[in-house]
This record gives sequence, C-alpha cells and structure tokens, in this order.
Amino acid sequence: MGQALLAYMSIISMVLLILMGMDKSRAKKHEWRIAERTLFTLALVGGAVGGVLGMYLFRHKTRHNSFAFGFPLLAAIQIFIIVQLWI
Repeated sequence: MGQALLAYMSIISMVLLILMGMDKSRAKKHEWRIAERTLFTLALVGGAVGGVLGMYLFRHKTRHNSFAFGFPLLAAIQIFIIVQLWI
C-alpha cells in the first residue's frame, strides 16, 4: 500500500512541478495561464511536494500566502501519511 501511494504521489508531484514551470513561463509571456484552482487541486490530491519544489525552483507563486503556506502544509501532511504507512 505504501509503495503504491508513494508512486502515485510521485507522479502527481511531477505533473504539478511541470505545470508550475509552464505557468511561470506563460506568465512571463503574458499568455493564458493555468488556473490556481487546478494547481491547488493537484496539490490536494497528492502533488504538494512537487508544488513546493515548483514554487521555489521557478520562483512562482511565492508571494501568494495561500500557496506559500498552503503547499508546504499540504506537503508536510502528505509526507507524514507516507511515513506512517511505510512503518
């Protein structure tokens, strides 16, 4: 169970990391953006670690309190769950 959940969360995190990079690129070019709701939904369903990495790797959404506090909090909860299932 723990391995399957870890694999799932890893894939969702990678997707969110890529989307954060795409959204930052689009923001610089003043193009159509990815909805914040989409980014938060992916974080909620297991991709928060990728969201946090994307925030700091691409310096994207770091000034938005909902992202700056929400993504790390979700990531900590998700990591805690993985650790508890692994033990």
